[in-house]
Amino acid sequence: MPMLGFGTFMNTGADCERTVAEAIHTGYRLIDTAEAYGNEEQVGRGIKAGGVCRDALFLVTKVNFKSYSRTRETVENSLRLLGTDYLDLVLLHWPFADYYTAWRELEKLHKEGYIRAIGVSNFEPDRLIDLIAYNEVKPAVNQIETHLYCQRQTEHVWEEKYGVSHMAYAPLGQGHANEMFAEPIVQEIAAKYSKTAAQVLLRRTIQNNTTVIPKSVHSERIAENFNVFDFELTADEMKRLAALDKNLPMIGTPEKPELVEFSLTW
Repeated sequence: MPMLGFGTFMNTGADCERTVAEAIHTGYRLIDTAEAYGNEEQVGRGIKAGGVCRDALFLVTKVNFKSYSRTRETVENSLRLLGTDYLDLVLLHWPFADYYTAWRELEKLHKEGYIRAIGVSNFEPDRLIDLIAYNEVKPAVNQIETHLYCQRQTEHVWEEKYGVSHMAYAPLGQGHANEMFAEPIVQEIAAKYSKTAAQVLLRRTIQNNTTVIPKSVHSERIAENFNVFDFELTADEMKRLAALDKNLPMIGTPEKPELVEFSLTW
């Protein structure tokens, strides 16, 4: 799985098709979508327009919790919409409803070869470990909100202990980027390496052995977000950035319920 991918949350229609193709042309090889995003068909068209062979891509989608009772049908529909005969990774989107039944159906699809890896999203350590303990296939990935102000240091320790890869959605704070970009240490590091604040924050997350999936509909930012492999932060810089962790999720909380409400009403 690549350490840097392209996210498509709330990216639909012609913009989605265009930006997915642009991301592939830029060099992104991991494309992340979800049933709940309602854009799998546009993502599939963008992949086709991207012009690279299917085996060169790592394609991720998710089953929404409202579909857990019909997981196989949902995955089959995702395959059709995305225009592929296999998926690299399928995640259960939230730890709601009967996710055990859904997980065991993903296990079957994995054994049958339709899915190369299965995982979860938004699972806290207790639910993640419980799922590992009582099922045959261990989640390959846990995709959770992770950024400068919510670094998920505790969750990361548990994921590494159990061999679950950490994938960060909203790695630039989704609507709170300006606050993070303005941090003096972020500005200092950006100036030192002649990089943008966004590039510094993405680099920090990648160096913490966490895959990032930034999203953008702007061509210049799609290119900017990809250009993070030509510099490396020092141990001291990583430590100073880690000290800015507020352990404060911004999405799916009572104060900021946008993502959960999106899934609930979709």
